[in-house]
Amino acid sequence: MFQQLPMLEIDGINMVQTKAILSYIAGKYNLYGSNLKERAYVDMYVEGSADLLTLVLSYFFLDEPGKEKQLKLMRDKALNRYLPVYDKALKDKEFLVGNKLSMADVHLLDTILQVEEFHCDILQNFAHLQAFKKRMCEIPTIKKHLQPGSQRKPMADATYVETVTKVLFS
Repeated sequence: MFQQLPMLEIDGINMVQTKAILSYIAGKYNLYGSNLKERAYVDMYVEGSADLLTLVLSYFFLDEPGKEKQLKLMRDKALNRYLPVYDKALKDKEFLVGNKLSMADVHLLDTILQVEEFHCDILQNFAHLQAFKKRMCEIPTIKKHLQPGSQRKPMADATYVETVTKVLFS
């Protein structure tokens, strides 16, 4: 539609735009809440973890002094803004919304795993998030996806940064 990626071919549709793709898949597989209020919470949680994930993804495009600053910012925002909210939300339940698996849970797990690539101890003071991560990683399809050799997207490397820079700025 906009001559860009990502694009997903699904159900006879060439879908573009990450949020549209995620919403469609979540709706199709009943991962988007059971009513409008739950969908709003799913969206809020997804957007919050996306904000934190942006700090991770932008790290790879910075020079060395910028990377050092970004690591500190990532840790600070995770510890003081985002993780406390998720930990509190999971205090008395297994999942973030409607007490069933949603797109928000999957997105949060991915964000946690990516932040842990830089700060392996990031969850040390968040018992509910630690339990959440453990539960999520035991879901059979997620467990399989996290195994070595799976199709899990690897962390960015120099080739990725070069390709993205070329596509976006050429």
